[in-house]
Amino acid sequence: MAERTKPPETRTETAARLRHLLETEGDAVHAHVSVSNLRREQAYEATDDIEALRSEARSIKEDAIDRLPELIETVREAVAENGGTVYVADDAADANRYISEVVDGKAPPDADPSVVKSKSMTTEEIDLNDALEDEDIDVYETDLGEWVLQVADDTPSHIVGPAMHLTREEIADLFNERFEPDEPFETAEELTRFARDHLGERIREADVGITGANFVVAESGTITLITNEGNARKSAVTPDTHVAVAGVEKLIPTARDLEPFVDIIAKSATGQPISQYVTMLTPPTDSPTLDFDEPDEPLASGGVDGESADSSDTSDGPENDREFHLVLLDNGRLDMREDDQLRETLYCIRCGACSNSCSNFQAVGGHGFGGETYSGGIATGWEAGVHGQDSAAEFNDLCTGCTRCVDACPVKIDIPWINTVVRDRVNRDAEPEAYDFLVDGLTPDAEGGGLDLGKRFFGNVGTAAKLGSATAPVSNWLAETSPVRAVLERTLGIDRRRDLPTFQRESLVDWFETRGGTEVSRRRAERATARTNGADIDREVVLYPDVYTNYVDTERGKAAVRTLETLGIPVSVPDLPESGRAPLSQGMVATADRQASRLYAAVAEDLDAGRDLVVVEPSDLAAFQREYERLLPERSFERLRDNSYEICEYVYGLLENGADADALSTGAGGTGSAGDASDGDDRGEPIAYHSHCQQRTLGLEAPTTALLERCGYAPQTSSVECCGMAGSFGYKQEYYEVSMDVGDRLAREFERAETVVASGTSCGDQLETLLERPVPHPIEILAPDR
Repeated sequence: MAERTKPPETRTETAARLRHLLETEGDAVHAHVSVSNLRREQAYEATDDIEALRSEARSIKEDAIDRLPELIETVREAVAENGGTVYVADDAADANRYISEVVDGKAPPDADPSVVKSKSMTTEEIDLNDALEDEDIDVYETDLGEWVLQVADDTPSHIVGPAMHLTREEIADLFNERFEPDEPFETAEELTRFARDHLGERIREADVGITGANFVVAESGTITLITNEGNARKSAVTPDTHVAVAGVEKLIPTARDLEPFVDIIAKSATGQPISQYVTMLTPPTDSPTLDFDEPDEPLASGGVDGESADSSDTSDGPENDREFHLVLLDNGRLDMREDDQLRETLYCIRCGACSNSCSNFQAVGGHGFGGETYSGGIATGWEAGVHGQDSAAEFNDLCTGCTRCVDACPVKIDIPWINTVVRDRVNRDAEPEAYDFLVDGLTPDAEGGGLDLGKRFFGNVGTAAKLGSATAPVSNWLAETSPVRAVLERTLGIDRRRDLPTFQRESLVDWFETRGGTEVSRRRAERATARTNGADIDREVVLYPDVYTNYVDTERGKAAVRTLETLGIPVSVPDLPESGRAPLSQGMVATADRQASRLYAAVAEDLDAGRDLVVVEPSDLAAFQREYERLLPERSFERLRDNSYEICEYVYGLLENGADADALSTGAGGTGSAGDASDGDDRGEPIAYHSHCQQRTLGLEAPTTALLERCGYAPQTSSVECCGMAGSFGYKQEYYEVSMDVGDRLAREFERAETVVASGTSCGDQLETLLERPVPHPIEILAPDR
């Protein structure tokens, strides 16, 4: 694996680099991926069985990776029987040596051999072009985007659209300068026609064609190329020698297994029903097409039922003069297969959906959110596996764990967890600092020395919040002074431009106890039921006092208590341990694991008693319902998952089961009865609502929207999925500009709204900063008056 060749960037250097990318590439990347993202969502919605399709694709990949050594031997035998050769390369140097020897063997007399290539991230991974050029081999990229980058001496910014960071005007200027046409290029059509003619000549003259492979069928040696340009199949079949380069993870067992991938990869990557070209080659023999209506029919030479699959196919089977080499690359993949945490990375089908769905990628592209080769959410796993953790560390913190990529990934890879694990490993591999011994025993976390002070602070934010609340208002005053802000920026990386939370002297837990605790809450719930003649709903709630609700925005916690009591539900607000969400965001897995166990132990008795755990902050609920699967025993996780709810989801459920909505504060559009705002926004009071990103992944945006409608509001939701703040992310100096750039898109959609509400802590803070007005939690506008 490649070693780091330059020292890590400082926070200031990282901020400057990302700011430059925001200014020079951000707009072009955002425009391109937004279109792909929208089309993917539409394609998924239009596919009736999309979840079944995703599950099937994942199952096939799981099986293939389980059987990988067996599949390597199977494909070796199949390709040999066809007349070709399989070479399994240990690493980049091994692969490049083998390919260079193949190409050198095809050199014409007194001339350098020439190679044409189709787009392949695997050849990018091994720096094949540089290796071939070092051997005096002429190499020509034939994918339009890759060729643009070759002409520009640039690198890909996306695994599907490598040149998406460049505008048409920039490409035209590049070509006009480089090729000096008689008439300057201006339109996309002119550029494409020139590229087609120029590259077509290179393909016809090439000695060797090199392609990647989207999938390799082990049983037959069939190479599948799924593209939107015709260059890949031309590069494969026009030269007499074809070299296909693929990671070993591209192997799938049978031709039947291809169907779900051909169906879903275009939907995921570009939102197309199917790609323009689905090319199946079984080189060097004839290359049949596959009849998906009869997938069990063997892929035999001469095509289906012995007939030629393509009238233009001139190959004569194993006796012809064509030569084929399949280079299967390990380069760390087999070690990844044995790594329980990185193994899922090998299920990736390289569609780029995780990049498209990521707001931070949309802002800075792959040159910011990427490593030596790979970019986007899944890049952390790839870079850690094939290039080493140093490469992953350079961009890993741009993943905020928002989980939007989870719904986008066609094979359901838990990309945020992979990023968390790699972040944890990077933390643990960090060199101890001079005074790390002072940290031991003084911090409440389970981490060793060497952890960045900023990460340690944000991972222990509960301790800081408790101290800030206990010393308020002095702590709030001190935190806003210039000397303190300068120290916070220098030591912890907290950007001095970011407003800090205002701690409340009285925590939510203290307020609840001072008010009379659970007994008073029970009496209030009983009186409310009697007063409204409400439904007899036999439920009790433990309201989880997350760090922010307990020490900063206590009003949303109080509103939740009042709302539940008004609907006849008695509440308790115990002093519970932290959820572990904060340390998880910093890659402090051991600390999160310990906090998860403590939290479960603290609520187990309430779960045994049939009480519901209701959560205000969506990121804490996401921890209970997603990450705790990795941290708790299966039965404990399932009990907590099945009995924890988001506050608006829970209130909507109460109304659906007969609770009296008229007891809540309602908008001008209704009285709280069902259907008030269902006939159109003219019957509801307009309100802009931003749902927390993890809330969407949990499928909880709809209940909040329905609750607002039920209570007489007409909610407007944003097409922008992320506020850009993402907990601690927006506080950090190096990411401040990215955070504000992402947030500004959301603010522009909501700036005309009279009332704006947001479900998440950081979402509300970000919008309040950008809109310069209060942005409450939805429960605060629905709660009855005190």
